[in-house]
Amino acid sequence: MSATAVTPEASVSPRTVPPHPSGRRRRSTSSVVATSITYAILVVLAVVYIMPFLIQIATSFKTDADATANPVSLIPQVWTTAAYTKLFVNSDFPIWFGNSVIVTVFVTLGRVFFDSLAGYALARLHFRGRSVVFAALVAVMSVPMVVLLIPKFLVINQLGMYDSYTGMILPLLTDAAGVFIMKGFFESIPASVEEQARIDGAGTFRVFWSIVLPMARPALITIIILSFQGSWNELAHFIISTQDPALTTLTKGVAGLASGQLSQGSQYPLKLAAAAIMTIPVAVLFFIFQRRIMNSSEGAVKE
Repeated sequence: MSATAVTPEASVSPRTVPPHPSGRRRRSTSSVVATSITYAILVVLAVVYIMPFLIQIATSFKTDADATANPVSLIPQVWTTAAYTKLFVNSDFPIWFGNSVIVTVFVTLGRVFFDSLAGYALARLHFRGRSVVFAALVAVMSVPMVVLLIPKFLVINQLGMYDSYTGMILPLLTDAAGVFIMKGFFESIPASVEEQARIDGAGTFRVFWSIVLPMARPALITIIILSFQGSWNELAHFIISTQDPALTTLTKGVAGLASGQLSQGSQYPLKLAAAAIMTIPVAVLFFIFQRRIMNSSEGAVKE
């Protein structure tokens, strides 16, 4: 057999031709254009999203005539705090605010405690009927809340809790969505972190309270925000659980302003001033904890 001769020309790999500078410039230009278009779209969406809130704030400092004549103007013709003065001095707004604070604080604390307890039980404890309980929980989440208003009213009235803080708070102390969130987070925590505590003689509640619950801080913060927002903005439940004016909450009171409760006219500044004040607590809470919402990497344990 004769060996095939390899010529020097064939053994030399083809020379890599560097890309032309004009090609790099074209790619760079197209990338800048795409990025600029993306940011422009985001800015437009942000302006559209925040515009109603800005109109709300501006209108709350207008007179009734100015708000009616220029409803979407961001600059009042005459700056006035008459709407806020009327809310805090000539109305029951402070009582509404106080009732909302009381209900929201108790409901938030209750949901954090009971939702985490129920979520831990469904995630860690093995008992007969656990799958049935979880299926019922999912079923409750799929039921519209408006369907439960009449049964809820009948139960509250039958138990003698109508027109009381108990009737306003007790039915809201747990929610299916919160239990579902806590169950999912507890299942993501390795069971091995609880074994040492059990070896040392810790009971189920001790393990839950001292070991597992501190690790569930991201889920707890999520529950706090959702519970605070849900109970602060709740309306339907308070309509069917109370009729005493002394127990009126912000949502119920502000809804009454739409029917001309305090004076005649459009009352746009009055309504939007009340809505702006209602927005502040939820917005502050969200901006404080927004980076910690369901940060599942926090507290993770490697096995």
